Amino acid sequence: MVKKKGKKEVGAEKGISKKELERELDDIEEKFESIDDEPGAVIIKASKPISKIKKGDKIKIDGEEYEVDNHYVLIDHKTTKEMAIEVFDKEGRDYQVRYFDDQVERTLEFYELQGEIMFVKKPMKKIEW
Repeated sequence: MVKKKGKKEVGAEKGISKKELERELDDIEEKFESIDDEPGAVIIKASKPISKIKKGDKIKIDGEEYEVDNHYVLIDHKTTKEMAIEVFDKEGRDYQVRYFDDQVERTLEFYELQGEIMFVKKPMKKIEW
């Protein structure tokens, strides 16, 4: 239980306040509100099956190069697996490429890490590896 001491909450020294989090989320939503939530036609240029992508491999998304940090099952839905490929750019910013293993072409999506735990969907037109 968090006890209040004046205006500051004891035990909540780390992280941000609920009000700050809501403000940050609103800013992120405004920034990305024009992004279409429907899966689109992404141009894929693959040199090997996506399942063979591993740490250290390079992926290009809309002309920008990223390095693979990890490739794993995000969620196992029994009949299909939702996969995540964690990548980072030369500035060290973190991203994820997500897809369902049985529908790669239709489900590829690109996300950017905002803050410490929230990934926000970004538009993507072309991906190659």
